[in-house]
Amino acid sequence: MDLSRRQFIQTAAVGAAVAPSLGAAAAAGKLPSRPFGKTGMEVSILGFGSGSRFLMYDEDTALQALTKALEGGITYIDTANNYGNGKSEERIGRILPEWRSKVTLASKIAGRTADLFNRQLEASLKRLKTDHLDVCHLHALSGPEDLAKIEAPDGALKALYKARDEKIIRAAGISCHAAPESLKLALERHDFNATQMALNAALARMAEAKGGMKATPMPPPGSFEELALPVAVKKGLGIIAMKVFAQEQILGAAPVEKLLAYSLSLPVSLASVGMPKLEFIDRNLELARAFTPMSADDRHKLNDSIASERKAAVVEFFRDHLDA
Repeated sequence: MDLSRRQFIQTAAVGAAVAPSLGAAAAAGKLPSRPFGKTGMEVSILGFGSGSRFLMYDEDTALQALTKALEGGITYIDTANNYGNGKSEERIGRILPEWRSKVTLASKIAGRTADLFNRQLEASLKRLKTDHLDVCHLHALSGPEDLAKIEAPDGALKALYKARDEKIIRAAGISCHAAPESLKLALERHDFNATQMALNAALARMAEAKGGMKATPMPPPGSFEELALPVAVKKGLGIIAMKVFAQEQILGAAPVEKLLAYSLSLPVSLASVGMPKLEFIDRNLELARAFTPMSADDRHKLNDSIASERKAAVVEFFRDHLDA
């Protein structure tokens, strides 16, 4: 058995450990939940992604969509300070106060210096109408040079820790779309509580290259799943899978329910999903309630079933992608 496949199966085995807790909730028609790493928080396995897909709605329908998701049992809201130049956070802030004690609120801050991070965090809290974030990520790590900016003496990492010390945020995290090796280094080096990474059936075996990732039939271990995810699991982080459908890039390559099940079968706390139509919310809630973990072999087969051309297109898409 080659190294890539062995790591693939080992990671899946860790994910299978969450399965026993899901049956009772699904049987009762409730949305299953999982621990958010070692943070003490519990989150629904399906999160409401409030990026570009949330911004596709008009104002009133957006609030209807968010309310529908929360009433359906979603307890995790994911946003960022630069989604729609703050529009996403403003929309959430219109209804958040009545839900604040019932949800885990996550936002991501794009600033790389401590000063800019602090100013952006303050603006986010004001838009969201809250005095704290449950999860705050350094947004979209893009590579080694970007990591160096974050780690600098005047970098955003220092401000992130300070915000956690002052209880302005509960969990300090970092998100990444297309630089698995850099995310692995960041997680190994620093004291994060959470992380968010692109985890889907098409990216399972992709290697980081200069400027992004490259698709190869069987590269040396180099995907988020093979590099960054095991580090996050070992450190007990709250782990959010994102880009489950690769911004619709892999819809049609496999049934929606299998694509969602793939990501939820990894050792993650939840999958954050953008849902640009109200009917998608109903469908995803239904799938999350009925979720049954996929075996490692079934996940491997699903990855193999996606054409290499489709995988290459996904990688090219994420090379310059920022859901802002």
